[in-house]
Amino acid sequence: MAHIDYYFATLSPYAYLAGTRMEEVAAKHGATITYKPLDIMSLFGRTGGTAPKDRHISRMEYRGIDLLRQSAALGMDFNLKPAHWPTNMAPSSYALIAAQNAGGGDMGKAVHALLRAVWVEEKDIAEDTVIKACLEEAGFDPSLADSGLLEGAETYGRNLEEAVAAGVFGAPFYITDDGTRFWGQDRIADLDAHLASKA
Repeated sequence: MAHIDYYFATLSPYAYLAGTRMEEVAAKHGATITYKPLDIMSLFGRTGGTAPKDRHISRMEYRGIDLLRQSAALGMDFNLKPAHWPTNMAPSSYALIAAQNAGGGDMGKAVHALLRAVWVEEKDIAEDTVIKACLEEAGFDPSLADSGLLEGAETYGRNLEEAVAAGVFGAPFYITDDGTRFWGQDRIADLDAHLASKA
């Protein structure tokens, strides 16, 4: 059975634009998914990237153009300057880690709910009530947001180390069980084709 390691950040606009298309591709091919939320700012620092606040104005202007163009093409609502960006990614990431460990809900839906909260709904995903609402929407026990915090912190840190070792440098980033890498929501079709070729 094929497997996908999915590296992402709960603040990533491009992870938001991925929607649940990766999950649809995985289901199509019978592939399993391990969700690996990580600290994207630390990843940038470790892999030669630059945090958005430190990028040249030309890069940031083009980022805005591209995000609006991509969201329009996908028919997705998108707020280029959300009220709560950036914010602390750790609490939402820990909650997703706890949810994945517990099971019983839809991980893709939980991830997308958190990302939509940032980029559409003007909510702060560092807030407990927002995280719990997203978990509940995806069929998880909202109290998972309060559990396994130590394990969540350890896994969150480990995800970063594994990402660096695996050649990850941005988000969303997909790695199949044969080590093939795909960066960006605009590469999900390539991931689909790759999994089809291995069937």
